[in-house]
Amino acid sequence: MPNTKTVVPFSAAPGQLEKLDAVIAGYKGKPGATMPVLQEAQEIFGYLPEEVQIKIAEGLGLSLSEVYGVVSFYTQFSVNPKGRKQVSVCMGTACYVKGAGEILERVEKKIGCKAGSVTEDGQFSIDATRCIGACGLAPVMIVDGDVYGRLSPDQVDGILEKYMKG
Repeated sequence: MPNTKTVVPFSAAPGQLEKLDAVIAGYKGKPGATMPVLQEAQEIFGYLPEEVQIKIAEGLGLSLSEVYGVVSFYTQFSVNPKGRKQVSVCMGTACYVKGAGEILERVEKKIGCKAGSVTEDGQFSIDATRCIGACGLAPVMIVDGDVYGRLSPDQVDGILEKYMKG
């Protein structure tokens, strides 16, 4: 495996920080602002790096630990950058019992990075997720929104090759 964890330094694209400032200003002083600001920030940046969480905390008058507490509690938020193609393997109870661990290992081997990271070229990211609610299809993998269920490890390579070519 060429890389076990790629650390991508945070770099905002032109206009992103200004968009975040506008979002924060729109919610400042409103009760319950943390969730919608985090959701919009993730739409802007694709994930919620520490630098963005600090900016949100300062802008809303919260501590960083309050913001991080929300980010780390809800599975919809990610603190890791995402690849252009995103692979998620459900690790909920039903999927795990039916072999999701083996599916995840096969995905990591085929793509060349570990869960929670992105490939060096930024092409793929892998996430081990909590239950996605498709327990009847266990074990389940999602690639760019396409759901693959009742998987066996030997099916993984063929599925991923379609996304590697396209």
